[in-house]
Amino acid sequence: MTTDILNLSLDEFTDWLAGTGESPFRARQIWKWIWRRDARSFEEMSDISLALRKKLAESAAIVLPEVADVQTGGDGTTKFLLRLGDGALVETVLIPSESKDGRERMTQCLSCQVGCAMGCTFCSTGAMGFVRNMSMGEILGQVLVAREHLARVMPDEPEDQRLRNLVFMGMGEPLLNLREVLRSLEVLNSRWGLELSARRITVSTCGLEKGLAELGESGLAYLAVSLHAPNQELRAKIMPKAARWPLEDLLRFLRSYPLKTRERLTFEYLLLGGVNDAPAHARELARLMAHVKGKLNLIVYNPAAGSPYRAPDPAAVLAFEKVLWDKKITAVLRKSKGQDIKAACGQLRTAYLERRDAEKG
Repeated sequence: MTTDILNLSLDEFTDWLAGTGESPFRARQIWKWIWRRDARSFEEMSDISLALRKKLAESAAIVLPEVADVQTGGDGTTKFLLRLGDGALVETVLIPSESKDGRERMTQCLSCQVGCAMGCTFCSTGAMGFVRNMSMGEILGQVLVAREHLARVMPDEPEDQRLRNLVFMGMGEPLLNLREVLRSLEVLNSRWGLELSARRITVSTCGLEKGLAELGESGLAYLAVSLHAPNQELRAKIMPKAARWPLEDLLRFLRSYPLKTRERLTFEYLLLGGVNDAPAHARELARLMAHVKGKLNLIVYNPAAGSPYRAPDPAAVLAFEKVLWDKKITAVLRKSKGQDIKAACGQLRTAYLERRDAEKG
């Protein structure tokens, strides 16, 4: 049986390789080839003996997901639809931004589940339902696909400067696949992996009681909480499963969430036209935020086909933001990107399946 190296931590790979009579040094050497030199086959590993390369080729593999579809928007946002080994489809997105020195930087949005069990009423992924958890290798495979793409489109940019940040904000709820998410974070943090510091990785959750403390204790990533409503009643309507943990209890827990020096919690608030975007909602939200060390990301809803929601009026967005700033709440309006390529979570997968079914039919 072939072993997928991407599904093994460095310690696990070291033990596996030791079972073949090789030293720990060789494990670190191979690991560096995969993560720091983007090797996709053992043949590329020129400082590994021919005998070991042959042995690895016979018993191990570096398994990347297949790119089923890729679309690039006018703003530079690039969305990949990836096919996993069992045929399941997931999405990952590269989002460009400009750094302080004027250079383009990329943030990658990662998926951790096929589908999602949370059923948030505004989310295309939630409408799919839950299929299964993704393995560590499948989660990390998204990063390797993105690195290959960026090497082609940004050849003059230093390798460590192309992909600057990772956010677990794609398909799935990270806390419902916490074991594989934490294993992935350990590889991403590792000096033998990508060596990304925790401040460059964010895990976004709907706010589930189970697993939140463990994520905080790991110190492997910053935390973002999808709030989307300023009170329990409204949250229960638009996020029925997440709201099973009462909003008041969630906020109370977050007041003691372990934070590094100068770290703040991030709260995400999706503005839905006529639902949660009134000045009264902003005032309620300000009262909630007044007692936690955090900042708000305001996100304008990107409508999906068949959705019961609409984008908010631009004037309502500005009025909402002004209320928060007047209340001394740090709020950042995040520009919606990739609307022309269905970059909201789950939209590209849905469109791809509809197009495939139409072609068959």
